[in-house]
Amino acid sequence: MSPEDFLKEIQTIGEKFLLKVQKLPKADPVEIASFSVVLLFIATVLVLTIIACSCCCYSCCGCDGRPDPRHKKSRVRPAAR
Repeated sequence: MSPEDFLKEIQTIGEKFLLKVQKLPKADPVEIASFSVVLLFIATVLVLTIIACSCCCYSCCGCDGRPDPRHKKSRVRPAAR
């Protein structure tokens, strides 16, 4: 997929989303509830991704940004014969 096609697809999705939001005040309660569930799912995935990335960075770098010496990789040497 070329970058132009990707941007066009993102724009199309954004326009559909905007149209859906504009029609939401006139929608029936079931449609409002289902739309809210989808938004809640997307928000949950984003929050969990941010938490996972921050925990991974914290365990690698520590809170002051310097690498944690306990997590330093050690080289394995072959056994002596």
